[in-house]
Amino acid sequence: MTSRREICHPLAAVIRRLQLLFASALLLAPTAAPAAEALLIDGIAAQVDSRIVLVSEVMLSVRSQEQALRQAGAPESEIAKLRADGLERLIEARLIEKVIEDVDLRASDEEIDGVVEGIAEDNGISLEQLYASVVFHGLSVEEYRAQIRADYERRNVVNAMLGPKIEVTEEEVKAVYRERFGDQPTGGDSVRVRQILRAYGGPTERSEETACEEARAARERVVVGGEDFRAVAAEVSEVAPRDGGDIGWLPVDSVATWMREALGPLEPGEVSDLIILPFGCSILQLVERRAYEPVTFEQATPTLTREVWERKLEREYRTWIEELRERSYIERRGYFADAARFGEQTFPVGREGGR
Repeated sequence: MTSRREICHPLAAVIRRLQLLFASALLLAPTAAPAAEALLIDGIAAQVDSRIVLVSEVMLSVRSQEQALRQAGAPESEIAKLRADGLERLIEARLIEKVIEDVDLRASDEEIDGVVEGIAEDNGISLEQLYASVVFHGLSVEEYRAQIRADYERRNVVNAMLGPKIEVTEEEVKAVYRERFGDQPTGGDSVRVRQILRAYGGPTERSEETACEEARAARERVVVGGEDFRAVAAEVSEVAPRDGGDIGWLPVDSVATWMREALGPLEPGEVSDLIILPFGCSILQLVERRAYEPVTFEQATPTLTREVWERKLEREYRTWIEELRERSYIERRGYFADAARFGEQTFPVGREGGR
């Protein structure tokens, strides 16, 4: 069941996509033939007008996915396609960077300070705790702020260039409401829940024992150490970390049996015992319990309007990016000139070279 919690910004869906576009040049990477044994050296993967994309940037952006594919025994053609997709996202980033410069939408340090402070506040943690979490996950504070700046500037340029073109009708919102809330319960209880989850198996390379130890340690920090559940969740949870593990209001009758049983004896503010699931180890915090109230159209309208707006913005964004590609000179080099052919059905040609 969808909660009533509103998204933090009407451009959130597009920003989540744009956040994939940028990576730092830190790793050595293969050139020449798409083979696992290829010599690893850095170089230029693509030229985008006067800008370049380094091989190392591409390799860093797909590193975790490539590791998972190789462990699964994926063929080199699939690896090449993954790398080619990564390059296309970075090419997209370079195109947007040029637009940001052309329309002079660079963000000031004060604006970035405000954005970072807002992220900390939204997650219920201090600025120091946010930066500590950033460092824990392998980024320096400077790198994190650079990523925030890039995302903020992209949001601004997308809003300025595309936002005025989008209109949302009441009928479109009603259609989404019927789809989302047409079969919602008419009564019963509901709970607001926070969750910390540590997954195991699959691409995580984490054993069940390790995942449960990490979840148990997180519980100790909250229950014994007195740390705020939201702060711990923001640091370690793989469920809604940016929301402090908050998964919103849920009708009790609609949640999974394991969750209903874990929440049953809890009072607001209390934390469950460790829960071992087929996919991960979890702990829950009951935030509040109340009688379920069906979501009315009037209540849902602001959130659903933004959702419809985001969908339309995504379509406008894709069209706009293709137009930017067509007007730009894009040349893929070396390995990536060959790897791109694995994704020719995805990448527009325009005036691009290196095919």
